Formats: sequence, C-alpha cells, structure tokens
Amino acid sequence: MVRVMVVDDHPMWRDGVARDLTEAGYEVVAAVGEGRQAVRVAGAVRPDVVVLDLHLPDLPGPEVAARLAAVEPAPRVLVLSASAEQEDVLEAVKAGASGYLVKSAGREEFLDAVRRTADGDAVFTPGLAGLVLGEYRRLAAQPTGPGDGSSGAAGGASGGRPRLTERETEVLRLVAKGLSYRQIAERLVLSHRTVQNHVQNTLGKLQLHNRVELVRYAIERGLDAD
Repeated sequence: MVRVMVVDDHPMWRDGVARDLTEAGYEVVAAVGEGRQAVRVAGAVRPDVVVLDLHLPDLPGPEVAARLAAVEPAPRVLVLSASAEQEDVLEAVKAGASGYLVKSAGREEFLDAVRRTADGDAVFTPGLAGLVLGEYRRLAAQPTGPGDGSSGAAGGASGGRPRLTERETEVLRLVAKGLSYRQIAERLVLSHRTVQNHVQNTLGKLQLHNRVELVRYAIERGLDAD
C-alpha cells in the first residue's frame, strides 16, 4: 500500500484530498497544514509520496520540497497547486518535486498521478512537462566554464564519468524524451520493474537523486535528440 502525506493549509481541501486517497486504497499517514510541520512529520511517518501545496503560511512550497528531499528515506513530492505559472512550476521542480498537478485536475487524474509518482514517474499537468523540458534544454545550451566535466556522451569513460551499460543509456534516452516508465517498458519490451531498476542503477552510478536531475543530465549530453 502506498503511504501518502497531504500538505495543504486549507482544511476542507486537505480533508477532501485525504478522503479521496483513502477511498482509492492509499494509506494516508498524515495530513498537515504547515511546511515545517510537514518536514518534521515526514521523518516520523516515512511517506512514499507527499502531496504538497505550494502556498503555505510558514514556508514557500519549493523550500518545503527541498527540505523533504533531505529526509531519510526521501519521499517523492507531487505538487498540487492552484497555480500553473511557469515560475512556480520551475521553482518546484528545481527544488526536487517529482511532478506538478494543478488543482483543476479531476479526481481520477489526481489519483493516477499519485500512483505514477509512487512508481517513479515524473507526472505533470498536460503542457507543463514540455515547459520543464524546455527549461532544461535552455540551461543545457548555456555555455559552461572550463573543467566542469560536462562534455562527452553518457556511457563514456572520459573524465572519470561512470560507464553506463547500453541498456541503461537506451533507457536514459527515453527518460530524456519525457516518456513514462510504463511507456519505456512498452517501447523496449521490458517489465515496468526492470525499467525502474535500470533508472535506479543509473542514478546510483551518476550520483544523482531523482528523475528530474536525470533528465537534466541526459539533455545536457544531447541524449534527448532523435
């Protein structure tokens, strides 16, 4: 059973989200209204997924997401916000959020997003995924200083970079194109679990923390190109 914590400062909305999750078979381990409380409670109840509102009374949502990333074990963070503003989306993702859903999403879309987030997918309201990938491509196109070690292709051994297997590189290319784990599994005729294992192995080799960082790594090396 997926363990979920809900963080939202509006009690009626928070209770409604928690109720929908419980009815759908998720285990709601906590429902809180403040950012500092969320970070403290997460360390105790160890949720798999945190459903996080961006606008909290004590801390900005992105800061809460960043602090949650430091919790052991770190939960995956799905932002559920009324805002679809570019700045809010990018700040949340850069802080470590796994996905971003606007509150106008339907119940089934939300519940599916929680499931996919727990599975390790990066889940976004339609249109926002392209925004995030576009920002990473823009950042990757910026000139970098000498000695930053960012040149070369994934899987190469230059500069002491860990060597990825051919299959790991293949999965990484599809992650960079924005495909979900299930889509990658179908494309490569693999099980969903096998794709997850390849991604986890790649994260470990590259010393990255989440799929968002992995996408940026791949784009910086041109692995999203056809």
